[in-house]
Amino acid sequence: MRKAATTHPYAWPALLTALALAVTACGAGGGGDASESSRPAAELSLVPADGAKDVKPDEPLTARVNHGTLTALTVTGPDGKPADGTVEDGVFTPKEGLAVDADYKVRATAASENGKETVSESTFHTLEPSKDQTETVTVRPAGGTTVGVGQPLSLTFDHKVKDKAAIERRLKVTTNNATEGSWGWLTETLTGLDRVDWRPKEYWKPGTRVTLEAPLSGAATGDGRYLTKSYTTSFTIGRSQIAKVDITGHELTLERDGQVVKSIPITAGDPAKTPTWSGKMPLMAKEGKIKMTAQSVGLTGYDQWVDKSMRLTVSGTFAHQAEWAESYIGSANRSHGCIGMKRADATWFYDQAQVGDVFDVTGGKETVAAGNGYGEWNLSWENWQKKSALR
Repeated sequence: MRKAATTHPYAWPALLTALALAVTACGAGGGGDASESSRPAAELSLVPADGAKDVKPDEPLTARVNHGTLTALTVTGPDGKPADGTVEDGVFTPKEGLAVDADYKVRATAASENGKETVSESTFHTLEPSKDQTETVTVRPAGGTTVGVGQPLSLTFDHKVKDKAAIERRLKVTTNNATEGSWGWLTETLTGLDRVDWRPKEYWKPGTRVTLEAPLSGAATGDGRYLTKSYTTSFTIGRSQIAKVDITGHELTLERDGQVVKSIPITAGDPAKTPTWSGKMPLMAKEGKIKMTAQSVGLTGYDQWVDKSMRLTVSGTFAHQAEWAESYIGSANRSHGCIGMKRADATWFYDQAQVGDVFDVTGGKETVAAGNGYGEWNLSWENWQKKSALR
């Protein structure tokens, strides 16, 4: 008996497309004198059995045949469409994983040695994960937004992901200008969460339209946990804005589309106590007026409200208004690691800034880690590609 495997194209949103299998029959066994009527009918057995409950959505489905050859196998989802997958030696393996908490129907056809056809069907229900079995993911940036040229696509999981390759295979990024990019897995600073980001080889081109398709419903992440939702999101790349920060020169220069717009004085972290990171740090969020405490970053000595706050790292590096420091802004670095600006300059810059704009900081003692904010831009393209689970 020869085995045949067929894979059909992917379809969204139900993760389901047509699947059919044709298998060439083996030669008949036994003596040549046996009559057609004496040959037994084909017998089919299906796993999961009819009426099965709590079937894991990533497990293969099996059709076994005695006294015959499997000629067709179809798995139909709750929307009535055949599920996408591969069939080999009677085993159907879902391409994307089946949906959780859903009904599926299996129909198998076999031919006996005398050519008579046998059909068997079963219906089963996939696992409905409990709260402890449910994995969630946060997708950034938000759909429909316009972001800066340094903003990666970012998916953060609330538990460790064991089979990263299986998750990454489900993720598809498309752009309107064939932007080259790669996924990479990171461990996020402080939280320790697993995160997978897609960044271009170079900064995005302004005007690029980006779409993510993430059919993750039913995907297993490890330790018996499953994702229960699929995601799509799209966003647009806005104008190119790079804030070049010279720590030793106490200056921030904003470049827009390659042209200098304005230079403003700043103060950065005390180099002996709380130095500011060097490296490329895309703006994560514009948080406005927030309360900053030393305890939140493992320090002591301050607890105050800070206005025009712009987050650069997970660990608590911000660019913000620092009216209390105006006497030495532009001449000394005395902050707790943030980039401080005078009131008027901070107000102007905050209004210009867009999430994803790049702060390119020089003069610090150490380069920010890849998982501390969107620090992946500090890795070479070759080293970033190595962080993909599919390489």
